[in-house]
Amino acid sequence: MDFHVKDIRLSSKGNKRIEWAEKDMPVLLRIRDSFSRKKPLKGVSVAACLHVTTETAALAITLKAGGADVYVCASNPLSTQDDVAASLVKNHRIPVFAIKGEDNRTYYKHINSVLDKRPNITMDDGADLVSTIHTKRKSLAPGIIGSTEETTTGVIRLESLADQKLLLFPVIAVNNAATKHFFDNRYGTGQSTIDGIVRATNRLLAGSNFVVCGYGWCGKGVTMRARGMGANVIVTEIDPLRALEAVMDGFRVMPIAEAAKVGDFFCTVTGDINVIRKEHFRTMKDGAIISNSGHFNVEIALEDLKRIAKSRRQIRDFVEEYRLKSGRRIYVLAQGRLVNLAAAEGHPASVMDMSFANQALAAGYLVKNGSRLGKKVYPVPEAIDKDIARLKLATMGIKIDTLTEEQKKYLASWEMGT
Repeated sequence: MDFHVKDIRLSSKGNKRIEWAEKDMPVLLRIRDSFSRKKPLKGVSVAACLHVTTETAALAITLKAGGADVYVCASNPLSTQDDVAASLVKNHRIPVFAIKGEDNRTYYKHINSVLDKRPNITMDDGADLVSTIHTKRKSLAPGIIGSTEETTTGVIRLESLADQKLLLFPVIAVNNAATKHFFDNRYGTGQSTIDGIVRATNRLLAGSNFVVCGYGWCGKGVTMRARGMGANVIVTEIDPLRALEAVMDGFRVMPIAEAAKVGDFFCTVTGDINVIRKEHFRTMKDGAIISNSGHFNVEIALEDLKRIAKSRRQIRDFVEEYRLKSGRRIYVLAQGRLVNLAAAEGHPASVMDMSFANQALAAGYLVKNGSRLGKKVYPVPEAIDKDIARLKLATMGIKIDTLTEEQKKYLASWEMGT
């Protein structure tokens, strides 16, 4: 079997960790049971460019149970859990091409390794598979039924392709499912980002000024958890509605130029480029700690920081010190990459349960309906979204009400008023 992992001998540890994660993924396991019986993906080749974590392993095993040939590569050079990659290869016979800390050349070599398998469905977290197909591997497009996209950044890229009429096959925006972004982006990113920052630094958040750049669903999660740890949270935004929402939620809101002067911790979650730049670094306190939880490592202008720094050194795992000519020190976590996956373990399994349930069911939907879909970005069908929510509630032992016939009639009418 063709694969490229760090050390296959790590498989035993990885298998135990996958087992631990699956205990908290009952929705995906129910889908796996159904897939095992019905084989909705039989004969389909799936290339998955996702963070190679225990939760992703549970998804890959589910897709294989559904009859798919599954090939996995990493969607970020620092997010791979090497023991999990080894376990997928040895214990589950799923080819993986991913090594934590791989350089940029190896990263794209791995992407091309899964594309060499000529997939019928691609699964992306950041749209690197789809981007590579559209720029360098267009010959693969006719064989692709469709794709799914896991993250906000990737959806933005794909919608841009679609708007320009350049998208070569249909894409389902898994990120936009309510059972994904309401929970994964908010509660998952919130907890795992704080986890990554604390693991990397072992610094106390209580009483600090914690600056969050961006108040989308991920930003809301980070602000919520930082405040829960006792930090004084400051939000920077470019959208007036989100800025107003942050104010109404009880946070201080100001431009990054002002926040740079008072922040102790900074975390970018915008999905945009160069959010923290040279002019901001110059005004930061001695000891300011900067991290990113957006998908790509472009939100912090690291080249600016390198140019104005007098020296650099690795002072802790995942902590690099930049000393400026003034003597002030700025600390960058995880090379500006996803701090929650590079310095910690990513989202808790119970959150990814719903996200990857969407991925699995979206793949089944594409097999059934892909030939009838246009070359556009589509939402997850509402029926799938609601079914996942119902399944999640059921696994939690929670029951909800249903409408009576009288209530249904009232909601469907215009005649019945006061």
